[in-house]
Amino acid sequence: MSGENTARTEVRIVGAERPDGLELRTLGLAVRGLPELRVTGLPPYLGQGWARVLGLVAQRLAASGRRAPTELELAEDVTVLLAVDRSGVAVLPPLGFRGPVNDWRRDLLVRLFPEASS
Repeated sequence: MSGENTARTEVRIVGAERPDGLELRTLGLAVRGLPELRVTGLPPYLGQGWARVLGLVAQRLAASGRRAPTELELAEDVTVLLAVDRSGVAVLPPLGFRGPVNDWRRDLLVRLFPEASS
């Protein structure tokens, strides 16, 4: 061994219940020079699925090599808006989305992970 640090940096998704719903956030992206991601106001039934969504967003963000692109494509015809705020980067519906945000969150989850609809 050359003595190099070969340990991989882990990105974790953590959650907390808040009065307006669940809050999920990443821990570990900042070590790589990237902003931490977050989503707030999630209905509890979307918590586990959105932990997977945040993991995918974190993976795509790290692969993009950019600090925080405005929009990020997760799959064909599946895009999210990344909005920088004081707490990191919020994952939001794409520009032009009309309708309830929780409908978008549920639809996004099913489009990315079809097995979630079972």
